[in-house]
Amino acid sequence: MASHLDLEEQEQLAELKHFWNTYGNLISWVLIVVLGAYAAWNGWQYWQRHQATQAAALYDEVERSVSSRDVQRMQRSMTDMQERFASSMQAQQATQLVAKAFAEQGKTAEAKAAWAWLVQKASDPVYADVARLRLASQAMQDKQYDQALEQLKGVSQAMQGLAADMQGDVLQLQGKQVEAVAAYQKAWTQLPQNTQYRRLLQAKLNALGAEPAATEGGKS
Repeated sequence: MASHLDLEEQEQLAELKHFWNTYGNLISWVLIVVLGAYAAWNGWQYWQRHQATQAAALYDEVERSVSSRDVQRMQRSMTDMQERFASSMQAQQATQLVAKAFAEQGKTAEAKAAWAWLVQKASDPVYADVARLRLASQAMQDKQYDQALEQLKGVSQAMQGLAADMQGDVLQLQGKQVEAVAAYQKAWTQLPQNTQYRRLLQAKLNALGAEPAATEGGKS
C-alpha cells in the first residue's frame, strides 16, 4: 500500500516538474509584469496625491498674496504654480485670479501676460476663452482695434455670442456701422433667449437703427 502511494506521489511530482519546466518561465514573467504594474499604479496614485496636495498648498499662497494685494508676491506665487503644476486646474484658476487682481490694480502689462499664458497653456477651453475676451477688451481700451479683433477670432464656439458682441463694439469704434450691426446680429442668434444681456444687445442694435434678426434664435 505504501509503495502504491509512493508511486502516485512520484507521478504527481513528475507531472508538476513537467508542468513547471514547460510553463514556469511564462508564469514567472506574468507575475513580474502583474506585480510591476501594481507597484507602478500605486506609485502613480501616490505621486498624484502628492502633487495635488502641493498644488493646493501653493494655490492657498496665491489666494493669500491676492488678499494682501502684494504685487511681487502675487507674481512669484503665480509663476511657481505655472512652472510646477502647469497642467493642473489650480494653475489655471490661480492665473485667472492673479490676472484679475493685476487688472484691478492697474497693472495692465502683468494682467496681459497672465491672460496670454492662459491662452497658450490652459487645458480647459473656458479659461482660454475668458482670457481671449479679456485681452480683446484691454486691446479695445488701448485703441488697438485690429489686435482686439484678432484675439476674438480664437474664441471657441461656446462663447461665440460674447465674442461677436465685443466684435460689434470694436467695429463700431472703428466707424464700421454696417459690420457692427452684422456682428451684433450674429451675437443675437448665439446668445440664450430671455437674458438681461440680450436686452443690452437689442439696445445696441436699436442705437444703430436696426432690430434683432427675425430668426429662430431671435424669437422670444
